[in-house]
Amino acid sequence: MRGSRRSRQIRKAMAILHEAGIAADLHLTTRQGDAERIAREAASQGRDLIIVCGGDGTINEVANGIALSQTPLAILPSGTANIVARELGLPGNILKAARQLPSWRPCRIPLGRAVWEESGSTRQRYFLAVAGIGLDAHIISHLNVAMKLRLGVVAYGWAAVRQVSRYDFPRFQCETNGSRVSATFAVIQRSSRYAGWLKLARPHSIRNPGFSCCIFQGSGRARYFQYAMGIVTQSHFGMKDVRFLNGCSLRCTPVQSEPVVCFEVDGELAGRIPVTFESVPDALTVLVPSPFFNSKP
Repeated sequence: MRGSRRSRQIRKAMAILHEAGIAADLHLTTRQGDAERIAREAASQGRDLIIVCGGDGTINEVANGIALSQTPLAILPSGTANIVARELGLPGNILKAARQLPSWRPCRIPLGRAVWEESGSTRQRYFLAVAGIGLDAHIISHLNVAMKLRLGVVAYGWAAVRQVSRYDFPRFQCETNGSRVSATFAVIQRSSRYAGWLKLARPHSIRNPGFSCCIFQGSGRARYFQYAMGIVTQSHFGMKDVRFLNGCSLRCTPVQSEPVVCFEVDGELAGRIPVTFESVPDALTVLVPSPFFNSKP
């Protein structure tokens, strides 16, 4: 039902764009990696604009396909958290966004980039909003996709409650600007929000280079439920075992070889540490509403 409704909305959005003089070819994705491949091919063909309809994960794929190119990206938000859309000040409705799109203006923004070794080769993944190391990557790896599509953020919350009692909270080290701290969970934000509406790290704008980090040092189910309450009430900023760092590069390394510690970018499982997160300036052109330029950077 949801898929057919989404398809109808996309068709209507294409009609709206066509009436505004924007002729778009429709490409549907069926598996992970399709959006990145399609975007890369479109950029190499010299297309004037790439429009993506999806959530943060799909947007991330497209961004990875066109990062560092001059091809502009427009977003019709349709996902679970829609962090990127909120940060850019976009409407949450596909059709409303399509109607406004012709008036949007290009803006060049930085990206985050994760770099790590896997199977003897160097891998990298760009991200727009958020990266997480440890607990949230574990939760995402156990998230039921069908439930996520049906319940959205509620599905993530349910998975978090279930997995926090099963997770071992392995320690790892985070290093930036000469500071080295121990962690059991770390969040890197290029955005002001995490998971759609939570504010974990210090304020940061997607327009600015670098990122803001929130690092949790405790372990165990009881402590993490205290963290959860602290995040909801914003009292976690005063907890002694929660650290806050800013920087343009963060290196995460394991303390022990087992168990492995995974990381995610923009809500999608990416790899395992050791990993280096870095800020890449002047990396992506996105179309945004005019008020975005007047917002506080």
